[in-house]
Amino acid sequence: MMAREILQQISEIRARRRAIILAHNYQPPEIQEIADLTGDSLELSRKAAQTDASVIVFCGVAFMAETAAILNPEKIVLLPRPEAGCPMADMITPEDMRRIRSEHPGVPIVTYVNSTAAVKAESDACCTSANSIRVVSSFSRAPAVYMAPDQNLAQYTAAHTSSPILHWHGYCPFHHALQPDEVLRRKEEHPGALFLAHPECRPSVLALADEVTSTSGMLRFVKESSHERFIIGTEVGILHPMGKSSPGKEFFPASEKMFCPHMKMISLDDILHSLETLEPRVSVPEDIRIRALHAVQRMLHLG
Repeated sequence: MMAREILQQISEIRARRRAIILAHNYQPPEIQEIADLTGDSLELSRKAAQTDASVIVFCGVAFMAETAAILNPEKIVLLPRPEAGCPMADMITPEDMRRIRSEHPGVPIVTYVNSTAAVKAESDACCTSANSIRVVSSFSRAPAVYMAPDQNLAQYTAAHTSSPILHWHGYCPFHHALQPDEVLRRKEEHPGALFLAHPECRPSVLALADEVTSTSGMLRFVKESSHERFIIGTEVGILHPMGKSSPGKEFFPASEKMFCPHMKMISLDDILHSLETLEPRVSVPEDIRIRALHAVQRMLHLG
């Protein structure tokens, strides 16, 4: 089937199903182009909670679709490729979380939204890379805060809050792989270009950044900046929306290794199949959903 025919069928079935397509900023360009809404984890969480659509087609990875299901139990949530996972999310289990709580009584656990629903259910609050500082700061009366699973986000947050922070040892393989020498080499290749880094990068990389922010923060920064050239320290999928929102400016990936294959699994054919069959569905057991909802809602309330 030709791409034009697929797009036409997606458009027709989407309207008939009262479906909305959400796409993360790291998705392939053709997926972002047909999405009703694009964004980072926080934006998509909010949009999932606010939509009045009957069906949510989530173009991202499993934990994102689970978050949509947590917030929208009355809606059908579809993840066109259920095997699209998150290596970081798989680095911690609910059993690990319960052990953390027993070893650190009285210490609230703030869990990165890049985690499974079952892990969120063991948390006091969730956070994203955009609001981790605000969420941790909301526990100012606690003796410390434990952050999971991303060690790099935890260390970044610790540098910007007064709270003592303990953390798990997880990481995003694609952000953690970026090394300072690669950044310095890019700076030599592109003199004058500003370096933007995601908080999932290691501290030694963040120390070289002109700006540390989430993917949506990066999009805003480059659009508002008077600079014309940028080195981008996050997954390469962000270069597509950057080029659209800031035409005429130049963007260089900090490393070609920052490519997440899980974020590139979903195709137009997959979306069409999901809309036709209303499968594969994502659901969260109600006992887990209710407990995870508390942690997610606290995150959304803090913004």
